[in-house]
Amino acid sequence: MRDRAGPASSAVTVAEPERPQFDAIVVGAGPAGSAAALELARAGHSVALLERGPFPGSKNVYGGVVYGRILDELIPGWYDEMPVQRWVTRRQTMLLDGERSMTVDFRSQSWGRAPYNGATTYRAEFDDWLAGHAQKAGAVLVPSTVATRLLRTERGRIVGVRTDRPDGDLTAKVVIACDGVNSFLAKQAGLFPGDQAAHTTLGVKETLALPARTIDERFGVSGHEGVDIEMLGCTQGIPGGGFLYTNSDTLSVGLVLGLQGLAKSGKRPEEVLAELKRHPSIQPLVRGAELVEYSAHLIPEGGYDTMPQLVGDGLLVAGDAAAMCLAAGIWLEGVNFAMGSGMYAGRAASKALSSGDLGALREYRGLLESSFVLADHKKLRKAPELVLSERVQQRYPGLVCDLVELMFTVENPKPKPGVRKLLRASAKRNGVKMRELARDALTGLRSFG
Repeated sequence: MRDRAGPASSAVTVAEPERPQFDAIVVGAGPAGSAAALELARAGHSVALLERGPFPGSKNVYGGVVYGRILDELIPGWYDEMPVQRWVTRRQTMLLDGERSMTVDFRSQSWGRAPYNGATTYRAEFDDWLAGHAQKAGAVLVPSTVATRLLRTERGRIVGVRTDRPDGDLTAKVVIACDGVNSFLAKQAGLFPGDQAAHTTLGVKETLALPARTIDERFGVSGHEGVDIEMLGCTQGIPGGGFLYTNSDTLSVGLVLGLQGLAKSGKRPEEVLAELKRHPSIQPLVRGAELVEYSAHLIPEGGYDTMPQLVGDGLLVAGDAAAMCLAAGIWLEGVNFAMGSGMYAGRAASKALSSGDLGALREYRGLLESSFVLADHKKLRKAPELVLSERVQQRYPGLVCDLVELMFTVENPKPKPGVRKLLRASAKRNGVKMRELARDALTGLRSFG
C-alpha cells in the first residue's frame, strides 16, 4: 500500500544521509515551485522538481490574470513566448445589489503593448511553460509523484521527502515546500499551527465558450485585448466576491466563497454562481455561451497575519503553501506572489548551498520583506478582514447603489438634494451608521493609501 499525504501524516525520522541525491528538492511544479527550481538550476545546483500530476499544470483548471513584472527578472522577454490568451487592457470593479450594479471602468491601451501589465492565461499552459524553463536550466522534473512526508533526522533537520513512488524516499540538503494551500509539508514541520479554515476560501469557476468576435463586441475590445472584472455583492450574503475574465474564445466566470460562510448558508456554490450569471449586468455578457469546464479549488486569503513560519531547519515554504495570495478587494493576485516567493526561496537556498551554511536559509524572509511579496502583504494586512466584513459584503454594495441611483434620479419639480443628505439617507436605509462608515474609510485609507 502506497504512503499517502494527508493531515494525519507526520514526518519520518531517518538517519543523516551520507550523500543526498540532490542539492534541493522542490515539491510542487506550480508557479512558486518552478520559479524556485529555475533559480537553483541556473546557479548550477542539482534540483528535483516534484509534480503530482502527469505534467505541470495538469491539475490546474484556473484561467485568470497573471501580472508579469516579476517575470521581467525571471525570464527576460517573457511576453514574446508566454502562452497568453489576452492582454488585459480594461479593468472593472463592480458592486452588485439586487438587480442593480455600479462599476468603475478603467481602460489603458498602453497595457496592450510591451512591457504589458497583465494577461489572461490558462494555468495548464502557463505552468507547463514555466516548468519547461526550469528543465532547460537543468532541473529534473519528477511527474506523477506525491510527496507524502518529510524526512527528518533525530536532530530535527529536514533532509528530503518520502513519496508515493515504489522507490520511496528522495534526499536533499534543502527542501522547498510549494505544495499549495493547506500545505501538509509545512504542517508536518510544525510551521503551520492552528486551523486555517477560517482563512480559506473556495474558488469555483466555469469556463464558457464564445466566439472571439462575440467577446470583442460584448466587452468592447479587439484583437488580443482583454477585460478583467472583479465583483462584490454577488455572493448572496456569503463572504467573498466574483470575477469575469476574457480569454481568446472563452470566458472565465466564477466566485470566491468563504468556507465557513458557505457551510452556514446551506447553499451549493454552483447555485450561487448560476444566480450571478442571471444578474442583469452579467447575463448579457455570458448569454449563449457553452459550458466547457467547471472547477473548484481552495484559496488562502487570510493574508499576512495568517502566514506560517517560512523557514525551518532545511525547509523553506513558498507560494500558496505560505498563504501568499493577496486578497484585498480591489486587488486579487496570487500567481505573481507565488513566482516572487519561489524566486527568492531559490536564491536563499542557492546561497546556503554555495556557502555550505544552511543557516543562510534564514535570509529568505529578509529577501521577501525587501520585495513586493511581503511588503504588499504587510501593508494590506488589514484589508482581508475589512473586505470580508459583514458591512462591506452585505451593506455597502446597497449603500453605494442607493447613493448613485438617488444622485442620478431626476425628480423635477423637486430640487436636487445635496450629496451629504443622500449619503446619510443611503447609509440609514442600509443599516450603516456614519461612525462605522468613517471607521471603515479610515481602515481602508490606512491599508490602501
